[in-house]
Amino acid sequence: MQSPLELRHLRTLLALADTGSVSRAAQRVSLTQSALSHQLKALEDHYGTALFERKTLPLKLTAAGKRLISLAETVLPAVGAAERDLARIAFGEAGQLRIAVECHTCFDWLMPAMDCYRERWPEVELDIVSGFHADPIGLLHEDRADLAIVSERDEAEAVRYFPLFSYEVVALLAHGHPLAAKPYLSAEDFAAETLISYPVPDDMLDLIRQVLRPAGIQPKRRTSELTIAILQLVASRRGIAALPQWAVQPYLDRGYVEARPITTDRLYAQLYAATLPTRAGLPYVEDFVDVMRETSQLNLPGIVLLAE
Repeated sequence: MQSPLELRHLRTLLALADTGSVSRAAQRVSLTQSALSHQLKALEDHYGTALFERKTLPLKLTAAGKRLISLAETVLPAVGAAERDLARIAFGEAGQLRIAVECHTCFDWLMPAMDCYRERWPEVELDIVSGFHADPIGLLHEDRADLAIVSERDEAEAVRYFPLFSYEVVALLAHGHPLAAKPYLSAEDFAAETLISYPVPDDMLDLIRQVLRPAGIQPKRRTSELTIAILQLVASRRGIAALPQWAVQPYLDRGYVEARPITTDRLYAQLYAATLPTRAGLPYVEDFVDVMRETSQLNLPGIVLLAE
């Protein structure tokens, strides 16, 4: 029997098994949902059996699906290892990745990505450029960093951007706060409040840049370096905050504070990886971007991978 199986099919099946969702799997493998469903149906038609139980959430594997997942878990790591070996032969084994971030919460997902990456590229020296940086792109041009994690793309900069993911920014309130009775917060709701944020320039705060500044709202301010410290201040009714939902979801699950959407359209932000064009094509750089996307989708609730 001639097999229709290709590596792309195995990647799709593994993405479905990992995410338990057609939409999230499609994001990971950069397909539309219809294209992914067509791919899956073609395999099921060929083998004459279902690979997943469609009416379950998360999707459940059938016996046939489990067998192909077992194959994918054997073949794909071996192919990946071979491709990395070929890259080492072509481009050399050693390298370095000095990472600069402008996002205080980035470390929550960056560290697991780095741990996973070290297993794949043990020869590459990974390092986080010490401290918070308001201009990580500048560090690339000064050769003080090799990769920067940023929240906006500046097309005027001579850098290559890799899309990572988008996420919702939510307003955080103490239990019983009067604004907690509202289904969402508008710009005007912040006017009489103290806004608690990280100590970063206003242009780096999505709430101010996208919502408050256009409305001419300038609330009182208070800052803290730590997410948990911000949440403690919110819970103590010292003010309200706006943070990524994925960063505060564990505290929301425990009922520590309350969250509300910001505006009727909700407030969304994005993250990108940036590097100089001379480094963008290096296999170990491209693979680090892939690892960041994969580990983030698996570990961060509510994010959506950006199209590559």
